[in-house]
Amino acid sequence: MTTDPPIVPVLVGPTASGKTDTALRLAMALRAEVISADSRQIYRFLDIGTAKPAPAQLRSVPHHFIDERDPDESFSAGEFGAQARERIGRILGRGRLPLVVGGSGLYVRSLVDGLFEGPGKQPLLRSVLEERARAGGILELLEELRSVDPAAARGASSATPRRIIRALEVYHATGVPLSTHQREARPTIEFTPMLLGLTWERPELHARIEARCEAMITDGLLAETERLEAMGYDRSCNALNTVGYAEMTAYRRGELAWHDALERFKRNTRRYAKRQMTWFRADRRIRWLPMSGSFGPGAAAEHIAAYYADAVNNMRRVSS
Repeated sequence: MTTDPPIVPVLVGPTASGKTDTALRLAMALRAEVISADSRQIYRFLDIGTAKPAPAQLRSVPHHFIDERDPDESFSAGEFGAQARERIGRILGRGRLPLVVGGSGLYVRSLVDGLFEGPGKQPLLRSVLEERARAGGILELLEELRSVDPAAARGASSATPRRIIRALEVYHATGVPLSTHQREARPTIEFTPMLLGLTWERPELHARIEARCEAMITDGLLAETERLEAMGYDRSCNALNTVGYAEMTAYRRGELAWHDALERFKRNTRRYAKRQMTWFRADRRIRWLPMSGSFGPGAAAEHIAAYYADAVNNMRRVSS
C-alpha cells in the first residue's frame, strides 16, 4: 500500500487580512508549528513595520523563519523554499503539523512548486541593465522582458524592478528564459499543499489597512526606523527598502512632510495588497474564504480546521 504525501495547510492573503490571528488560532487547534512565508519577518529588529507576531504569540506557538537574519543579510525566495521544505519534513517527522502562513507570493510559490535560483550574480551584465533602467526607465526593460519571457513578465511590474532586472540577467546570461528554467528545475515536493486564502471586500480591506498603518505609527514605527538607522541599517539594505520603513526614512531625511509620508504609507500599502491579490488570484488551487465582520479569524480558523480534517479523512479512506 502506498502512502500519500501528508497534507500541509498553506494560508495566504493580502496584508491586513487577518492571517496572523487566524494562523495562531488554527495552530493551537491543530497543534501546528508555523512556517512564516513572509520576506521581511525573517529579519531581526524589524518588528512594527512587518506586523510581526507579538513575543507572547511567538511563545505560544512555535514559529520558523522569524528573527533568523540580520537586516543586511540576503535571503532569497529560492533559499526559503529549500529550507522550508527541509523544516516541514522535520516537523512532520516529530509528529507535528506544519502550517505555512504568509503574504509573500514568490516565497509560497518557491515552497510548493520550487523555484530556479539561476546563475550567480553577473556584475557587469547587471550594471548594464541597471544603467538602462536609470536612463530609459524600468518600463523599457519590462517591455523587453515581455518579448523574451512573457511568463516572467506577468509576475512583474514597474514596482518590482529587481525582479525584472534579474529575469533579464538570467535570460542574457544563459540564453534561456527564467520561466523555462523554473519549470524544468522543480524539486520533488514531499507533501500535498492545501492552499487557502483570506479575502475581503475592497472597502473593508482598505479600512483595515488604514487602521493598521495608523496603529503602526502609534506603536512607534518612526522610532523603530530611527533605531535601525542608529544600528547602521538604512534603505541601502533591501530589507528596509519596503513599505513603511521607506516612507519613515523619507520623512526623516526631509524628503516628505509628515502628512505626506503618512498618506504615502497608506497608499503604498493598499497598492501592495492589490499586487498580492493579483498574484494569488492567478493560482487556481487556492480556496478562498470571504472574510467579514461576522466571519473573522476565529470563524476562519474553525472552518479551515474542519476542512483540513475532512481532507485527511478522505485521504485515509482512499488509501485504505
